[in-house]
Amino acid sequence: MPSTSQLVLPDSLAQWPWKRTINPHYAEVKAESDAWIQGLRAFGPKAQKAFDMCDFALLAALTYPNLDKEELRIGCDLIVLLFVFDDYSDQVDGEGVQAYVDMVMDAIHHPHKPRPAGESVVAEVARQFWLRTIKRACPGAQKHFIRVFTEYVTAVVEEAHDRFNDHVRSIESYMALRRRTGAPFTCFVPYELKANFPDEVIYHPEVVKLTNLAAESVVLTNDLYSYNIEQSAGHQNHNVVTAVMHEMRIPMDQAVAWIARYHDEVLTQFLDIREKLPSFGEELDRHMALYVDGLAHWIRGSDSWSFESKRYFGDKGLKIQEHRVVDLLPKVGMAFTPMMAITAEVPSELTSPAMAPSSLVSSAMAAPSMPVAVM
Repeated sequence: MPSTSQLVLPDSLAQWPWKRTINPHYAEVKAESDAWIQGLRAFGPKAQKAFDMCDFALLAALTYPNLDKEELRIGCDLIVLLFVFDDYSDQVDGEGVQAYVDMVMDAIHHPHKPRPAGESVVAEVARQFWLRTIKRACPGAQKHFIRVFTEYVTAVVEEAHDRFNDHVRSIESYMALRRRTGAPFTCFVPYELKANFPDEVIYHPEVVKLTNLAAESVVLTNDLYSYNIEQSAGHQNHNVVTAVMHEMRIPMDQAVAWIARYHDEVLTQFLDIREKLPSFGEELDRHMALYVDGLAHWIRGSDSWSFESKRYFGDKGLKIQEHRVVDLLPKVGMAFTPMMAITAEVPSELTSPAMAPSSLVSSAMAAPSMPVAVM
């Protein structure tokens, strides 16, 4: 039995067909992207240290292993933009996040317009990223990016309201929001840069299911790996582990076991639907094959990065990747912790609550990544 002071991470990708692959342009793109963001002076000393530990260029190189150098740079700068927005928005309430949303979306819609003096650097990061991207991205990719990026920033406003109200969502409600706050749909767009998918392709029900399942996998593993530092800082309410513990009234180890089964079903469904995608014509099929391959690389690459960077496990990542046991950090935050002290007996059959893993997977597959109103 695992200790109550330890988190045992499932190895859900042990049989995943896509193996770790790294883009050969990693070192060069890392140097360029790091110099870019440092030149903008986006971070104070503490945030800069956190940024350096993450090595987001490594995340890009592992999740975009087959893109060319220019495309990899776009993917890398996108991930940097997401970190900058996340870092700034984590410090404010919903109204404060909305102010960042307004300026960032204005920068995306008007990338050739200089940003006003005194404005947060977040908007300038977005503007420069988008200027570089539109030189390479086809019209369809540009259109889709704006849609899913708008979904992402809008969801972060919702997350901020939850955070400041100590609100813990149901599992289904949480995952619906997390698929957007995690920004996976945004991160998949670099695989569309040359595809020019029409809406009837990128929003085809089977493509939507596949994309949603990839997003589900990415955010599930991210939540499991980030849970330790989040519970220590008192920020664990926006995490699937907390949502499962809270709704099902079960302790952490059983919540993780439930999540592991749920994730296994997600991966099984992904592989099944991948084999059943319809044909959209020779040229679009070629691009779709690259897109689907990219989704699978994102699942593998984001998992590998979690252990190879210092983002979640410091210098212990590679060892934890092998033995899968994480010692829980002491709590230093003061946020509401609704179910951390459960000690009562719980049912051995974890699928007895109303929302079983298979039901939640079906819900995720049915939820289309369709645009919200573009600001």
